[in-house]
Amino acid sequence: MIYHKNRESFLDVCHGVFGRKVIKSHVKEINAANVVQELGKALVVHWQNRREIDYLYHYMNGNQPILYREKQVRPEIKNNVVENHALEIVRFMMAQSFGEPVQYVSVDKDEAKTQEIDKLNKMMKSIDKPYYDIQIGEWQSNVGTAYRYNWSNAMANIGLGECPVGIDTPDPRYNFVVYSSEFGSRPLMSVTQAKDDMNENVYYCSTPKQVYYIKNSKIIPEKSAPNGYGRIMLVEFPNNVRRLSDIEIVITMLDAVNGMQSNRMDGIDQFVQAFMKFVNCEINEDDFLRMCQLGAIKIKSQQGVQADVDMISNELNQEQTQVAKDDLYKNILIIEGMPNREQNTGGDTGQAVYLRNGWDFAEQRAKIDEPVIIKSEKEALKNVLMILRTKQLISSGLKINDIDVKITRNKTDNMLVKAQALIYLLEKGIHPKIAIKTCDLWGDPEKVYVQSKPYLDALYKTAQEMQAEEERKSAQSLELLKTQSKNPPKGGE
Repeated sequence: MIYHKNRESFLDVCHGVFGRKVIKSHVKEINAANVVQELGKALVVHWQNRREIDYLYHYMNGNQPILYREKQVRPEIKNNVVENHALEIVRFMMAQSFGEPVQYVSVDKDEAKTQEIDKLNKMMKSIDKPYYDIQIGEWQSNVGTAYRYNWSNAMANIGLGECPVGIDTPDPRYNFVVYSSEFGSRPLMSVTQAKDDMNENVYYCSTPKQVYYIKNSKIIPEKSAPNGYGRIMLVEFPNNVRRLSDIEIVITMLDAVNGMQSNRMDGIDQFVQAFMKFVNCEINEDDFLRMCQLGAIKIKSQQGVQADVDMISNELNQEQTQVAKDDLYKNILIIEGMPNREQNTGGDTGQAVYLRNGWDFAEQRAKIDEPVIIKSEKEALKNVLMILRTKQLISSGLKINDIDVKITRNKTDNMLVKAQALIYLLEKGIHPKIAIKTCDLWGDPEKVYVQSKPYLDALYKTAQEMQAEEERKSAQSLELLKTQSKNPPKGGE
């Protein structure tokens, strides 16, 4: 099978089972006694996943079945047109979740933890985490799942401010995680396929205790080693709980749009290159070629028989075809939760256009996917915190339950309304950190709060400060009463 030519439909590839299959094992622990057997079972599922992933990956890049269609009637007129709406869908979904860098924010108002989280955000920025987040977003939307790998980077120069955490987004065609079939679906093993010096397949199977190097269904002891992290460092980022790609849910409609556009172009060519029809005329090849050069023909009809020369043409109704195509595209946008491109006819406010064109619906759909991303982000963050604590670059008191994951979208949308909401929250006594996080004006609310704290303290008093001021005023009043009781006013005064 040549995977890089998407000749067949995706339905034939996935056999009607959409979404990537979760690879599970019934054993409680994977060890040297069963790792080869469990790898073999997992590969059976993974190979089918990989075939689907490979198809969707090349489909997004423009390698779509319309390019390989066969035309029986007038095969010399064949326009294979790809309208790559698959790329449009993936890019939009990437922008929805990862258009702004994912930030870590503090759960409570502990100032020491806030400073540590701000330091963590700076370190993630130093290793260009947003770049790898975008890669995750593309794999997620395109094929239904993605992976992140973190490791301790011994080559990092901490003195120059480099973060000692390595980060990568490995190809899901060659990486996967095996989960326990028990309740909770804890990861039992991660698998990475690679090539050795002989260009043969080898597998790195990582469990919390050991990393096994397997080749030809055998463990190679000299290349296996204990897992010094004590954790599985490969973390899966599924697109949704069913691991459905954003492309595959509308892929039949995308194929239909390609077919419709290609046939429209064929219809135009066939109209221009219409056959000539000779009625009651005899004409040889030389006369026909001379006629094509001159652009005219002279014929003579027999007595009682009328001769005629005409073009065989039947033009495709482009208006009706455009209506059908627009209907398909509109339904694709509705299914994907994407806004349409309707123009403002006048009289609408910005918010009305926002609601009418589907931007609000797109925002709500993106919020549904947020918990899936946040869950995976926290799993990857556990690995990062473990490495940084080992390097003593972050406080051991900072725990995963002290950190929340912030996904920011549409910072400037309704900016005045958001600013007014911020003022209202602050004036009503809401803690400034909570107000800044709630109004959704900034991509990094933690950093905004830290840098703005001196100004906020000058404008808004804390509960402790207000209580201290009340106590001070009470003390002054009491002192004044005592003074007056000791020195009563004299008579007549």
